[in-house]
Amino acid sequence: MRDCKVIINGVGSCIPERIVKNEDFLNSEFYQENGEKFEADNAEIIRKFEGITGIKARRYANDDQKASDLATIAAKNALANSTIDAEELDYIIVAHNFGDMEVGTQRTDMMPSLASRVKHNLNIQNPATSCYDVVFGCPGWLQSSIQAYQMIKMGDAKNVLVVGTETISRIVDVHDRDSMIFSDGAGATIFQGVSADTNGGVLSQSSRTDATVELSYLEMGETFHPEKKNGKRFIKMKGRKIYEYALVNVAEAIKTAMDKAGVELKDVDKILIHQANEKMDEAILKKLFKICGQEKPMAEFMPMTIQDLGNSSVATIPTMLDLIQRNELEGHQINSEDILVFASVGAGMHINAMVYKVP
Repeated sequence: MRDCKVIINGVGSCIPERIVKNEDFLNSEFYQENGEKFEADNAEIIRKFEGITGIKARRYANDDQKASDLATIAAKNALANSTIDAEELDYIIVAHNFGDMEVGTQRTDMMPSLASRVKHNLNIQNPATSCYDVVFGCPGWLQSSIQAYQMIKMGDAKNVLVVGTETISRIVDVHDRDSMIFSDGAGATIFQGVSADTNGGVLSQSSRTDATVELSYLEMGETFHPEKKNGKRFIKMKGRKIYEYALVNVAEAIKTAMDKAGVELKDVDKILIHQANEKMDEAILKKLFKICGQEKPMAEFMPMTIQDLGNSSVATIPTMLDLIQRNELEGHQINSEDILVFASVGAGMHINAMVYKVP
């Protein structure tokens, strides 16, 4: 095990320009899982949706942009905010779930890997910069970050670029009201091994996978439109099951990571949790307060971007981190020696958490 600290040296994001507001779904044809239309009109469906998820708008990539393009922009921004050159990268890890998809085709393209495409787009000539992808549901960026930390601690790397990217809007069923949750985007971070004397860095991590009945909570399935079933498959969620699963297990995973780090809730300055659903994230935090026997002012402690950016899957946490670092998330800032917790839950079902002290 290498005697060093692992810090984040550079953060960047790519927030697509195209804004899609809730009212843009007023003319959608929404069906239930049984193929029947809802009795409520779309205005009522959207009103309830916003009340539960907190989402008012989301971002979609331009038609000529793929997930690897968004990843490249985020990576360039992270490198520009770092102290290293791209040629110094030992690994590029790109987390995603559906690869590159062209508009209207629904075909996923993962060969060559998106990480290799990012290396090509960055014009990195160093053959020792190794590239691979991670498919781990919405927690993919965080799991990739855990791998980066472990590789650096094992002495296999010094600088690792980790990117989470998705054009998830291209794999949703437009006849499923859950399609309004998802959005596109990319976020990137550079993890670096530094002197063991550094005051800060990754303190701990935890991960878990539940794959018995939970396996079907997030999966691919046919459209809900009874007359348009043609074999194409889209993201399908069992929202209530996911909510119940997350409420029971995510806070425990966070507490496990905190215990490993010897950190109490009172010591934590911010928790950056995957932007899946506003009500669910709030419920997870309340559960964490309960099991820790401590509370924090929720609005100050847990930043939220889902209201305007939607759920961009693997991109939500690094994008939020970048916005805070650039003082573009009102009411939130990160200072030296702050202790942060990153946490995510998603298809698998996977959960992970990381405790990080800002140098």
